[in-house]
Amino acid sequence: MKIQMNIIRGIAIVALASVSTAAMQAKVTLPAVFSDNMVVQQNSVLTVTGTARPLSTVTFRSDWTGGEGKTRTGKNGRFELNIPTPPAGGPYTLIFDDGSGNGEKTVLQNVLSGEVWICSGQSNMEFPIKGDWAQLMDADEVVATMQRPALRLLQIRTTSSVNPLDDTDVEYGWAESSPAAASFSAIGYLCGKMLQDSLNVPVGIIDASWGGTPVEAWTPYEALKGVPGLEYQYGLLGKGKNEQALKDMEIKRVYESYDSPGKIAYPYDRNVMQKGKGWGKMPVPSMWEENVLPGFDGIVAMQYELILPAEASGKSLKLCFGAIDDWDTAYFNGEMVGSGQIFDRMREYEVDSRLVKAGKNVITVEVIDNGGGGGIWKSSYAIVNGESHSLDGEWNYAIVADFSKTDIRCEWPESQYYPTALYNAMINPLRTMPVAGVFWYQGCANVGRAGQYEICFKNMINGWRKAFGNPSMPFYFVQLAGFMQPVVVQPESEWALLRNAQSKALELPHTDMATAIDLGNPIDIHPTNKAEVARRLTMLALDKTYGMKQKCNTPRCIDSKIGGGYVELTFNDNIKATGGAVTGFIIKDKDGTWAYANARLTSDRTIRLSSPLVQNPVAARYNWADYPGGNLYGIESGLPVLPFASDK
Repeated sequence: MKIQMNIIRGIAIVALASVSTAAMQAKVTLPAVFSDNMVVQQNSVLTVTGTARPLSTVTFRSDWTGGEGKTRTGKNGRFELNIPTPPAGGPYTLIFDDGSGNGEKTVLQNVLSGEVWICSGQSNMEFPIKGDWAQLMDADEVVATMQRPALRLLQIRTTSSVNPLDDTDVEYGWAESSPAAASFSAIGYLCGKMLQDSLNVPVGIIDASWGGTPVEAWTPYEALKGVPGLEYQYGLLGKGKNEQALKDMEIKRVYESYDSPGKIAYPYDRNVMQKGKGWGKMPVPSMWEENVLPGFDGIVAMQYELILPAEASGKSLKLCFGAIDDWDTAYFNGEMVGSGQIFDRMREYEVDSRLVKAGKNVITVEVIDNGGGGGIWKSSYAIVNGESHSLDGEWNYAIVADFSKTDIRCEWPESQYYPTALYNAMINPLRTMPVAGVFWYQGCANVGRAGQYEICFKNMINGWRKAFGNPSMPFYFVQLAGFMQPVVVQPESEWALLRNAQSKALELPHTDMATAIDLGNPIDIHPTNKAEVARRLTMLALDKTYGMKQKCNTPRCIDSKIGGGYVELTFNDNIKATGGAVTGFIIKDKDGTWAYANARLTSDRTIRLSSPLVQNPVAARYNWADYPGGNLYGIESGLPVLPFASDK
């Protein structure tokens, strides 16, 4: 879910695809991330791409020192210009001109040079300062102090693509921070504010996040290689399949994953009304779980025969579906005309005039329902030649795949969950903009797949660094907060395994982790204390990237020794327990039996664990649960001791 600002400064997305488009441009056209109020990374080289008149000379001028350059466009009107950026300061004016002679120039005003950071991940990064679905603790106080003209915010629109894009879409152009930006990422804004307070330079924050999305969707194609469980998608994407081909193959893969005597033949001819074995009737509008398919989640093919008068033949037509739950692909006389993903959003699909004929026309909609409802559930119609034709009534339908009979997940290529889809659309277009680093908060969507996450997350970081041409690009990430019902002894916790997988990324250089283990809420996956999360991330950046010494070192267990009936742990820094007793440890015997450990601080850096239920312990774990109850903190830093497992 993405919330727009109260003040939206829309910038049209650039069409970089055709010669004819470039030839019609009256002036230089730049990607959507270039706008008034933008911040460029100081003392770097900014690569500007765009379109102008084919075979023209594009000149660049700015009022910063050395702010001049020029390049030639190709036959397709595209150009690339490398611009050295100045030290922190501004404001500046950037002028681009292709010499078209009509006096029109592309001008960017109020541009600053400073520090630019990308904030990315899923809903806890997307979490707004104050929005209609969530808000910070003390949100009103934060909003009241958001007037910061030299802190600039850029919101990337939630978009997906199976192919890497050169341009992205934005919710609004770069904007000066103000109370009107209350729907911006809370962590993004607060990190920017804290950086600016410490560095005293302009700061730009780019929020590219999307709630509920898995790490593989943010991973470049090349970085998927070797990730277990994603071999199939990696192979398909490597063959250069288009979106429609990927959809067909994905449906067929799920279709073939189980046996059922009632299955229809797939693929079938979408240009012909199907009937016979496996095909029945369904009312539209309706949720199919309320009538013909109670409790059903899966893929259903639906068909309707639209009778059109003679005067409609050869005329363009629009299909208007009130709402479809969840994902759909629509066909008109056998040819795909559109697809959608949002269960309560109207679909409007344009049908080319060459497909429209007098008499019988076949509309086919393949619907994927992942849970609850299912089907075309709001009144629908077609418009042709100025006349509206109802699509409500009795539709043919057949089950293509029943999710209850297969363990394979349906990965829809245009969805925000498909491998590479969000990297392609929301990150790849940013790669020519130098940035100081990345703040990342993601992982909930991968709980249950820790082994896969460990490899994919590290690959993703390396993939981003390669794309940005910066192998040492700082990457600071958040370890997941506690969530779900507290359990005293939970050695098989999937949340703990995911947190452990996150920590493995610390093996990469120029990374660090801010844990949120102590900031969670057992009944809310979106804890509201984002200010502390932002503080911990910002301290890492100030210390590791800018060399400003911070108390940001989180205590870690560095050694464990097995004694007679106990385990002794040693930490790399002085630690303390809040509340007068040490909590949060479990220990295991050689038979695999776990028990809650009675823990005692034996010095500022050592703890001894034992339990009458475990005579000869062989392993120990700390804060290893969905919602753990550990209470150890560093004496100097005040930060929580990181979860760990001596046997992992």
